[in-house]
Amino acid sequence: MRKIGIAILALILVGMLIPTGFATDSNLVITYGETTYANSNYKSSVDSFFVSQANVDLNDVGQKVVTAHQVNQVSSGITGKSYSSSQIYSSALLDLNDNDNLQVSVDKSKITTITGDMYISALKSAGITSGHVYVTSPVSATGESALAGIMNAYEEVTDVEIPESVKEAANDEIYTQAEIVQNSGVDANDLSQLVDQVKEEVSKDNVTDHDTIVNIINNYVENNNINITNVDIENLADTIEQVQNVQGDVNYYKDQVSDFLNDNNSTGGFSLDGLLDWIKSFVNGI
Repeated sequence: MRKIGIAILALILVGMLIPTGFATDSNLVITYGETTYANSNYKSSVDSFFVSQANVDLNDVGQKVVTAHQVNQVSSGITGKSYSSSQIYSSALLDLNDNDNLQVSVDKSKITTITGDMYISALKSAGITSGHVYVTSPVSATGESALAGIMNAYEEVTDVEIPESVKEAANDEIYTQAEIVQNSGVDANDLSQLVDQVKEEVSKDNVTDHDTIVNIINNYVENNNINITNVDIENLADTIEQVQNVQGDVNYYKDQVSDFLNDNNSTGGFSLDGLLDWIKSFVNGI
């Protein structure tokens, strides 16, 4: 009888330790563009995409709104563009339960310029390497403003603030690529691959000299027949140089996020499997 009592107590403890439905809802956040959030039809359209793609119950997902003011704080210093509250459509869902590798799923029927690879490249520039991000819009949109929402979502979920210098570098990367795609007509995937390859070489050799970065880009452009202008190359060099110059801040942020992810996936030395095996040993012995 004593064994039964202990086993029942252990089962009660398990029930207290396991979250209902085995879900960690705090790891899910949606950031809506304010134009989308203000229009019930737009919001419903975006929600339908998230439900179908991520298979989540939106009633348990945190929500934030990205405003034109927030977007303009980023865009004005990069492109000089200013957006009104009726122009912020792009929305994103972050699922940090799926945190083995960074994935970005883009609704290609609505997001016209920024590709999944572009988001991944910019997020990695910010030190973000985990989670599954879903991006959509109720109407056709470039997807530029979604990056601000995505980084906002990571801050919300992890409770770790991304350094401003890192945000600026990542956003500059997205805006620069978008501008080149729109103005030069270069294939977005080709451009994204160019940026990734150059960033990798620059990082490997710890290059911070602008002219050296320009030469690396030129070599890649010539070897791969990519048609972009000298102005585009200079702008890309500026962007990649900026990313390289904030690596100290990036590494600091990565360390903090790594601590969160480790804590989130750890039970502080407590083994649920071990407890279940222990309970079984009592049951089998009765």
